[in-house]
Amino acid sequence: MDARTQAWIDQDHARTVAIIRRHGWMIQYVGGGTCGVPGCTAHDDADSPPFAYTVGMFGLGHPEFLVFDLPPEGAAELLNELGRMVRSGENLIPGQMLEPECWDQRVVLEEVPNPGDIVFAANRFYQRPPEFSVPVLQVTYDDFDGRFPWDEGYDEACGAQPRPGRFKA
Repeated sequence: MDARTQAWIDQDHARTVAIIRRHGWMIQYVGGGTCGVPGCTAHDDADSPPFAYTVGMFGLGHPEFLVFDLPPEGAAELLNELGRMVRSGENLIPGQMLEPECWDQRVVLEEVPNPGDIVFAANRFYQRPPEFSVPVLQVTYDDFDGRFPWDEGYDEACGAQPRPGRFKA
């Protein structure tokens, strides 16, 4: 690894540690044509939806959360509410349907089979190689008519949400 990349990693790690110490977790947002994490190619694909995920849930004994195609503020609001639920002792599991207070839509939690291809910052923080990635739950939300991406007639204008296992950053 070159010195420039190592310096970036060291600075990013210090920032991540500070945020997690202060708040309990951090939210990594990837979108808008940028991905500053070495190895991330999500910004190379114009059709790739923006996404956000938590870093720190694993340290609380819980899978990290991942959500697609929301603006940074909406993703942060939703992921922070889920983080507060975990911190208060709730164990959120795959298949569970929730109606978050901060959100006008329902969400279902889905296990992500390939988290090592997506959550680079979380794995770097926990020093885990991709093949032994931290576990991740995708937060999948319904459209305004109550349909999920697997339902016939789902309105993709509400959010492009790749099915778990079909997305790589």
